[in-house]
Amino acid sequence: MTFELSSSVVLLFNFWDVEGPAGMVLSVFVVFLLTVFYEVLKVWRVWLGSKSRMDDCESSYAVPPPSRCDTGSVLESSQSESSLTPMDSHIPTPNRYSLLMHIMQTIMHLMQVSLGYILMLCVMSYNFWIFVGVILGSTLGYFLSYPLLDQM
Repeated sequence: MTFELSSSVVLLFNFWDVEGPAGMVLSVFVVFLLTVFYEVLKVWRVWLGSKSRMDDCESSYAVPPPSRCDTGSVLESSQSESSLTPMDSHIPTPNRYSLLMHIMQTIMHLMQVSLGYILMLCVMSYNFWIFVGVILGSTLGYFLSYPLLDQM
């Protein structure tokens, strides 16, 4: 197989049969938007994971241990053993919030993997325009979403 510059292609399903320039522009735009969403979904999933880890650290320990949480400077991370003990005498059990976060992370992982394979299959149509749509969508999605990660 080789890349082709044709304006006709069948994408993913028989009913997505692209014929002509107008259909190709619309299909490239749809693939472009799916790719932007894929990049945003990656950032959102990372943000939820870091947020849930920080929430776990804040709720389980009087002062977060350096191995599980980001503590900042070296002096802050070298705390005495007594300050690292859990606030309660028993081991904290996962609460409903962490279970809900885990379920949300799992669903988002399912969406991310599924969308990634769909986009891979679109590229495997070996149509140059679809390939360009995926590359530009990934570029724009990265450009828009990753700076937001620092602000969240």
